[in-house]
Formats: sequence, structure tokens, C-alpha cells
Amino acid sequence: MVRRTKEEAQETRTSILDAAERVFFEKGVSRTSLADIAQAAGVTRGAIYWHFAHKSDLFTEMFDRVLLPLDELKAASQDPNEPDPLGRLMEICMVCLRDTANDPRRRRVFDILFLKCELVEEMGPVMVRYQANMREGLLKIESGLRNAISKGQMPVDLDTRIAAAMVHAFVSGSLRDMLFLPDATDFAAHATQMVEALFDSLRLSLALRKGVPAA
Repeated sequence: MVRRTKEEAQETRTSILDAAERVFFEKGVSRTSLADIAQAAGVTRGAIYWHFAHKSDLFTEMFDRVLLPLDELKAASQDPNEPDPLGRLMEICMVCLRDTANDPRRRRVFDILFLKCELVEEMGPVMVRYQANMREGLLKIESGLRNAISKGQMPVDLDTRIAAAMVHAFVSGSLRDMLFLPDATDFAAHATQMVEALFDSLRLSLALRKGVPAA
């Protein structure tokens, strides 16, 4: 009986997240109330508050669940025992672009984040979380690049801080382009080519070199 109750609670939580995704996409985040989401999910407002204290909490979990599949790859790129950290970094970028191009849910969530999330006062925690995620993402990319250097996959004098910023800007900019200009580039077809070109530039550009630290 306990197991069934837990399963039902999880089903309700998933239904609420699915409904929030649909309503946020249709109305925008600031114009959506928890009552709107409850109605779309076919539950009471009390059920919403049992699972989520605020709209920002609901929004954050909705966003997090499309990012979870990338966590394993991120961890692998930083693992000292991973023989191909550069390959894992490149795979993260390719998966992010291809999955967003091919998966309507992922594309819808990024559409909400970039185009339909007005960062008004009630969404302040979302902005704080988003900034924290960006900082964490930059640090993880840089850690992956340093791991790649240790495996001889990148030049020892690569400026990893600037290189990480370039990778992050490439992915986030590509996602925005995918939403604003959906017909301009077929990211599903060209993700591999674009990512390989990006990492070739990191490997070969003299502008990304810095002095080798003293031993």
C-alpha cells in the first residue's frame, strides 16, 4: 500500500510538471498561476502546494529534468580515469544540440527559459539558480578541458578559462538560434560537424595559448 501511494504521488508530480510545461509555453511564465497549472493537470491547488512551495520551485524542477541525461557525461569528462575526456566533452555538446533539435519537450523547455520567462520578482530564485548553473557549467567544462590536457588531447598551454567560455557560449548561442531561427541551420544534421570545428579551433588557435607555467 505504501509503495502504491508513493507511485501515485510520483505520477501526480509528473503530471503537474507536464502541465506546467504546456501552460508556461502557451501563456508565458509570469502570466501563469498555480491555479492555471492545477486546472491543466486536473488536480487541486492543494496538490500543487503539497509538491511545490512556489512557482519558481516548479519551474526549476521542470528545467532540471531535461538536463539530467547530461550529468553522466559531465562527470565522465572530469573523471581522471576517463581515457577520452575530450570525447565526452564533445559528446555533451553534440547531445545537447541534437536532442534539443529532435526532442519537442527539450526544445519547448528551452523556449520557455529563453523566450517566455520574464525574470520578475517572483522568479528571482530562478535567476539565482540559472546563474549558479551557468557558473557550475563553466567550471565543469574547464575541468574537462584540463583533464583533456592531462591526457594529451589539448595543448598544455591552452587558456582553459577562455576556451570554456567559448564552448559555453557556442552551446547556449546555438540553442537560442535554434529557437529564434529554426529554419536557418539544421542542428540535428550538422551538430557533429559544428562541434568538431569548435574543438579544432580550441586545439589549433594561437590566440588561445598562454605561457606554460613553470614546473
